[in-house]
Amino acid sequence: MNNKFKLKSNFKPAGDQIKAIKELDDGIKASARHQMLLGVTGSGKTFTIANIIEKTQKPTLVLAHNKTLAAQLAQEYREFFPNAAVHYFVSYYDYYQPEAYLPITDTYIDKETQINEEIDRLRHAATQALLTRKDVIIVASVSAIYGLGNPVEYEKVNIKIENKIKITRTEIIKKLIGIYFERTNADLSPGKFRAIGNIVEIMPVNEKIIYRIELLGNKTAKLDKIDGISRAILEKDIKSFFLFPAKHFVMPENERKRAIIDIKKELKKRLSELKTAGKILEYERLKRRTNYDLALIREIGYTNGIENYSRHFDGRKEGEAPYTLLSYFPRKKNGAADFLTIIDESHVTVPQLRGMYFGDRARKKTLIEFGFRLPSAIDNRPLNFEEFEEKVGQTIYTSATPAEYEIEHSERIAEQIIRPTGLIDPEIIVRPINSDVARPNKYGGQVADFIEEIKKMVKKGGRAIATTLTKKMAEDLSEYLKNKKIKTEYLHSGIKTMDRITILTDFRKGKFDVLVGVNLLREGLDLPEVVLIGILDADKEGFLRSETSLIQTIGRAARNADGRVILYADKITGSMKKAIDETNRRRRLQFTFNKKHNITPKTIIKNIKDITDQIKTEHQKSIETLLIIDSDLYKKNPKKLIKEKEKQMAEAVKILNFETAAILRDEIKILTK
Repeated sequence: MNNKFKLKSNFKPAGDQIKAIKELDDGIKASARHQMLLGVTGSGKTFTIANIIEKTQKPTLVLAHNKTLAAQLAQEYREFFPNAAVHYFVSYYDYYQPEAYLPITDTYIDKETQINEEIDRLRHAATQALLTRKDVIIVASVSAIYGLGNPVEYEKVNIKIENKIKITRTEIIKKLIGIYFERTNADLSPGKFRAIGNIVEIMPVNEKIIYRIELLGNKTAKLDKIDGISRAILEKDIKSFFLFPAKHFVMPENERKRAIIDIKKELKKRLSELKTAGKILEYERLKRRTNYDLALIREIGYTNGIENYSRHFDGRKEGEAPYTLLSYFPRKKNGAADFLTIIDESHVTVPQLRGMYFGDRARKKTLIEFGFRLPSAIDNRPLNFEEFEEKVGQTIYTSATPAEYEIEHSERIAEQIIRPTGLIDPEIIVRPINSDVARPNKYGGQVADFIEEIKKMVKKGGRAIATTLTKKMAEDLSEYLKNKKIKTEYLHSGIKTMDRITILTDFRKGKFDVLVGVNLLREGLDLPEVVLIGILDADKEGFLRSETSLIQTIGRAARNADGRVILYADKITGSMKKAIDETNRRRRLQFTFNKKHNITPKTIIKNIKDITDQIKTEHQKSIETLLIIDSDLYKKNPKKLIKEKEKQMAEAVKILNFETAAILRDEIKILTK
């Protein structure tokens, strides 16, 4: 494919961006393996990297340390490269409780998950883009280093449906089931199909369209591409279309038989070891569990926890690295990576990449020791850091506060201190925690003081952020501020991925004025409307009040010309002093540059876009639209409106218009509530 990256922007590189782009580009050309972009908050690091992507013209993996930041970056890269394939790849679990065993209390915890189908669809869209085009940017969380199906098998096992070819309805159905599509008689969703009479309709797993096959006897007579919701024909009489499997883990029948034999061999060996060691309970537990799993795999091709047998299914050797998202990126003939890797906020992301393997391994070893899993389960794992480094190509780390690893490994360090906007790092004010005895509350004087500052800020139309030390404190403070008639929300890791993004979008839109958080409000989040930040209990040394954490949090106010940060502390800690000194150093550099070039700092103006709008299904959007349209009717006579909707739903079912019926069904549910 001749797809090319073409950067679109109203801005041209300015300030330190010009020098940074040249240095990094020279490093790429000189085959530098590791480079560092040391850029302050608001200096346009993403724009600098976008320029590098355009210059290198290579598929790019951007790694972020949390889903919220990944969503923001995906949106920014989509704006820079509107014609490229920019995709979002994060864990598809809304809830994940891994399988575990606690020997001290003899407690076994079964794996429990809640999968977000929309994120699963986006994951498929990402891998399919990598297999079909060159201009691909995948913005991913550390989910990128966890096991995924073999890309060779995934690419190999697809079906091509052509027009005017000899094929029966039964053969089409068998082919679809063979690549893990599910049959339904209701409304279609990604990875499902339905067959009514001589019509077969299929919704591919990666997009919300329908392929409609019309058969005449034992031959395809017509192929149409249809909008998944409106049913408008997008393309008539197409010649052919391809369908990728509906699951990433694909296994041909002969491979499944081989894997079952290998699992049986391993089971026999492990049972012998347990028997010799006199572990009768573990022996019986493992024998019963594995034989049950094998029966299900043999009969239906799947069992809960099937990923624990992935080494056998993939045909990997003991200890060999699993297939991951990285396996889908292009490689040169010699096996070397032929793509660019960007590690965003590297001081957090690199330790996260390093830590995943060890935590997973410790949990699995306990399960194996006590007979819950075969020893091969240890190879159902994330990549270790050495494997990760081996599988990625040229890497650029970006951070305002790089850690020792990036500094030591980087062959070139490009500094980006000067902001094109002329914005100066925020003014830092230090105030005592218990400064106002006349306004005591359970938080001490710091909250009472911060409330007074919020009131002044809200009058001017700004937003504020408060950071606490725990989730509970964030929730309590949010509630306390609400009781004081201050529009507030909290944000922490306990909130679902899509809800986090919506909260941040609403914050930027001004639906509320104060956002309270713990650790998610640090790295990378682009919130130019933030004028004021209050760091509560700033003198409590530790991870959340380290030099790096403080600099990153202070940086959230660096996109606004009026930005201020208040550190509430009864003493100046070492971390506070270093953070204040570094911020003041950067302020001096920017101030000198502005004076020399006669620049007046201007707040960044950025469009407010929400990636959840793209992640929402057309189904959800249709329901929301109907609810707005019907709101006036509902106020007049709710029961009458619901009865009318029920009648419309029944009529839609009669004519087999299941999509419309499903939209009406879900609207009725909301109206009834």
